[in-house]
Amino acid sequence: MCRFTSERGFGLFVDEPYARAVRAVTGWDMDVAELERIGERIVNLERLFNVREGVRRDQDVLPWKVMHEPIPEGPSAGMYCPPAELDAMLDDYYALRGWDADGVPTRARLSALGL
Repeated sequence: MCRFTSERGFGLFVDEPYARAVRAVTGWDMDVAELERIGERIVNLERLFNVREGVRRDQDVLPWKVMHEPIPEGPSAGMYCPPAELDAMLDDYYALRGWDADGVPTRARLSALGL
């Protein structure tokens, strides 16, 4: 299940009730930590596929409008994500994922995940 839609859309987090549901549906004896590890393996395999196809930091961008034009009205009025802010967020995200500065999973991270 996609964590983006489940957590943000349905309020369902990967915790013990989620693990119980997976066990009940599949019969697999999995705990929360194992489910998290499976998800991390998936994210890294997806990234490896994209890296193989040429995707690097330069392609991890937002639409021009999002980075340069403040939202005109509503609760987010004035908000936008300048390129420098996105750049800093990518640094943090790549570090948390165990990827290098160009967004490529490191050998150490892949090894730790058994990939």
